[in-house]
Amino acid sequence: MKYIIASDIHGSAHFCRLFAARVAEERPDKVILLGDLLYHGARNPLPPEYSTLGCAEILNAMKEKLLCVKGNCDSEVDSLVLEFPVEAAFCLLPLPNGRTAILTHGHHAPACLHKGDVLFNGHFHVPAFEEREDCTYVNCGSVSIPKDGSPHSYLVLEDLTLLFKDVETGITYRSEKL
Repeated sequence: MKYIIASDIHGSAHFCRLFAARVAEERPDKVILLGDLLYHGARNPLPPEYSTLGCAEILNAMKEKLLCVKGNCDSEVDSLVLEFPVEAAFCLLPLPNGRTAILTHGHHAPACLHKGDVLFNGHFHVPAFEEREDCTYVNCGSVSIPKDGSPHSYLVLEDLTLLFKDVETGITYRSEKL
């Protein structure tokens, strides 16, 4: 299975369109969105071409491939314009090596189920890959509002290889094995 994992679109129709183009190029089996889809939040600047309805239209076109969790900027009213569920706090995904991926936004991180599990999140807008005492921590960064000089990013997970990619170019800038 090939997955794309992304987070923190924050209503930028511009970056959502770029992301959708990358999804079309990559042709994943599923696209996992880790929250903060439509709204920019009180502490973030307005992203380029801010349009919650524009983002909803772009994401709805991908609804058959989407698995989503709720971010701190997502709300119940989003269900009025989104044609896919975005209410779950986290999702579990079995990996082929017997480990479990815990997928969450990151503002309420669940504990790892077993030593060696992989915790994926967004929220902090900075890509990361860290081997920790109890799990592997992976942050996919942000599609539209990256921080700390990081690129606009998303992840590709296939055959236990994790590729960090630039939303604007599609170029891999980091690769890791799970």
